[in-house]
Amino acid sequence: MISSEKHQNDDQQLSEVMAQLESFIVGKTHELKLALATLLAGGHLLVEDLPGVGKTTLARSLAATLGLNWNRVQFTSDLLPADITGISIFDVSSQEFRFHHGPVFTSLLLADEINRAPPKTQSALLEAMEESQVTIDGQTHQLAKPFFVVATQNPLEQLGVYPLPESQLDRFLSCIEIGYPSSEAERVLLTGGDRRQLVDEATPVINPEDVLYWQSRTHQIFTAPPILDYTQNLLQATREMAGNGACSTGLSPRAGLSLLAMSRAWALLHQRDMVLPEDLQAVFPCVAAHRLSGSLKRGTPIAMEILDAVDIV
Repeated sequence: MISSEKHQNDDQQLSEVMAQLESFIVGKTHELKLALATLLAGGHLLVEDLPGVGKTTLARSLAATLGLNWNRVQFTSDLLPADITGISIFDVSSQEFRFHHGPVFTSLLLADEINRAPPKTQSALLEAMEESQVTIDGQTHQLAKPFFVVATQNPLEQLGVYPLPESQLDRFLSCIEIGYPSSEAERVLLTGGDRRQLVDEATPVINPEDVLYWQSRTHQIFTAPPILDYTQNLLQATREMAGNGACSTGLSPRAGLSLLAMSRAWALLHQRDMVLPEDLQAVFPCVAAHRLSGSLKRGTPIAMEILDAVDIV
């Protein structure tokens, strides 16, 4: 049993994390909470938006605030899987192959413009995201704990992009859009100096061990049977809409598990020990939209229609 004093200290720590993140990404509290909840739920984040709205700064802000080592991979049309996972190279002096770790061996991996690389390279992340390990030449290499992928995706209507297949979209627990800032937030950005410099100079609020603790706390959030009923009804509604042709496919059981995990993390961020229906409603669009149509922008109206159609149990 966790003491009330420990809860208060945790809540204070979480408030400090959010305060620092909001100093870097101005006017985007909801999006920051979704990103942080994705990490606490043990998932990976896909950010779908136009260039220049802060996708890279979001990833760097999370790494700086949470004390995580991070690497960035710029996905291009000629990027190879070994450029991500690493490669074994023959060492003449020792007469043996030595494995050279790729950028995936870090706590936070920024996969920038992931849909500019061909599908073979995109798939190189699948095992890492699902199993937190990579296999090279028959040898399995464990990744860091925690391990968090933040992938950015350009809108599908832009030139030179390869749509992510459904199997890889399903590996991302959530998908968010940062969007343009409000007029007030944009004025702060324009007069407040380089945000990346602020990130580089920031002191971490917590460390990787704290992140692992928060992830374990997320698993302890209580989910009552009515919440499970509500979740199943939402899943069934997506499958019925798919049967009517409103979306490409309904949500899988794995998507249901992702929805519950994200709901628990959302409840934790709001200092609650149990999931409420509004937690499910808050995270449902970011968990469901990209799975329903392959794109956040196309899938969000469908997700909102499902929320309106399904009654709370």
